[in-house]
Amino acid sequence: MNATVVSTAQMMNQSDCPEFKVPIPLFLTIGVVSLAENLLVVVAVMQNRNLHCPMYCFICSLAAFNTIASLSKTWENLMLMFVDVGQLDQKGSSEQKMDDVMDSLLCMSFVGSIFSFLAIAVDRYITIFHALRYHNIMTMRRAATILGLIWTTCGVSAVLMVRFFASTFIMICFIVFFIFSLVIICFLYVYMFMLARMHARKIAALLTSGEKKCRRRLWGGGSMRGALTLTILFGAFVVCWAPFFLHLIIIMLCPLNPYCECYRSLFQLHLVLMMSHALIDPAIYAFRSAELRHTYRKMLLCSDRS
Repeated sequence: MNATVVSTAQMMNQSDCPEFKVPIPLFLTIGVVSLAENLLVVVAVMQNRNLHCPMYCFICSLAAFNTIASLSKTWENLMLMFVDVGQLDQKGSSEQKMDDVMDSLLCMSFVGSIFSFLAIAVDRYITIFHALRYHNIMTMRRAATILGLIWTTCGVSAVLMVRFFASTFIMICFIVFFIFSLVIICFLYVYMFMLARMHARKIAALLTSGEKKCRRRLWGGGSMRGALTLTILFGAFVVCWAPFFLHLIIIMLCPLNPYCECYRSLFQLHLVLMMSHALIDPAIYAFRSAELRHTYRKMLLCSDRS
């Protein structure tokens, strides 16, 4: 997919804007660091029994998709390094097949991230507004079923996207899926925070001042903090992936416009942003979750201090 987009941009680029080049070592550094960070998240969730709950299973799935993205981009940049030194033929059949595999993994990571964010948003909604029935509604068995459906759907859709990505229809579907998913998730988060605000006002009207503080800690503390954390994660996802999708839209809508050509000359910068998403997410987990910070400290420093 990336090779198709790059070649299309190169054929159409007739403007005076020079193509922005990112050093391959920078790609490799981002890929290796983000790979290590997301693997650390997955291992931390697996080791800490306190994190064995549906929400952290979905977060672990998101980290796994980020790991796949980092691994595919790191391997792709290693291949480009071998091409530069003459060890690989960029147009060879085996190299083309390998490129398709890596692009499939990248598409799988993107679709999986979207579905993971949606699953986490629904989980937070149930936690906040159906707290008493949460463990009956969102069981570990149901969470495992949801994750199985997500991974199966992502695998099939990724193969189809890469196989038929040269088709304008598939590219349009890819873009529409991205925009439609953003709208749904944004609506769910906005609706969730609006309901939370309404509930808080109703509770404040019924309780005394001392009871208000206690109720706010019990009801709003952990759940709303978790919802805010996931909102930050989703915002980082949009910022990192939106420029790439704008690139695709520009290819379709104004292929010969010189201003559009200038934006397309920044394609490698868009790739850096995409890879940076997998780098940013684990930092947000560590900053917002005390339980994860405690697990990291125990794993990396062999310290069990709270």
